[in-house]
Amino acid sequence: MHSVEETIEIAVPVSTAYNQWTQFAGFPRFMRTVRKVDQVRPTLTTWTITAGPVRREFQAEILEQEPDSHVTWRSLERRSAHRGEVTFRPAAAGGTEMTVRIHVEPRGVTGVLAGVPRLADRVVRDELRRFKEYIEGLGEETGAWRGTIHGGRVRPEEAKPHRSRVARWPVG
Repeated sequence: MHSVEETIEIAVPVSTAYNQWTQFAGFPRFMRTVRKVDQVRPTLTTWTITAGPVRREFQAEILEQEPDSHVTWRSLERRSAHRGEVTFRPAAAGGTEMTVRIHVEPRGVTGVLAGVPRLADRVVRDELRRFKEYIEGLGEETGAWRGTIHGGRVRPEEAKPHRSRVARWPVG
């Protein structure tokens, strides 16, 4: 297993960085390796990525997501399985400290690429730098998904009050 961990400081509030990160379909605007992301369901995404001559499509399941805190996921494939987490914390300078951790179990052609010394580290570092430039250049997010996911299931944003089935309660 190969693990990558990269941290970057971004000069926008935590909520802005987090909100933009939840816009997965927009990743190809700033990431060079990501060609397309489809949000199939709130907890399921389909990714198309390229690394040199290798083009790959895979699905990823979001396991945990807490607004302004973190997103964790795992790939749903046996070939070159991976899991990861991105966390968002207030930085000392007033912006956001963003950390990405990815654990890859390399197999096949993708495994050969993951085995190249520090290649995955460089890719993650470069993609994070591009995210930083993108969101700092915008100054605000292009959208947001503020839902919560625990155990791979979407949780309601707020508990809804119980409503009576009776149209009007009799008075008097």
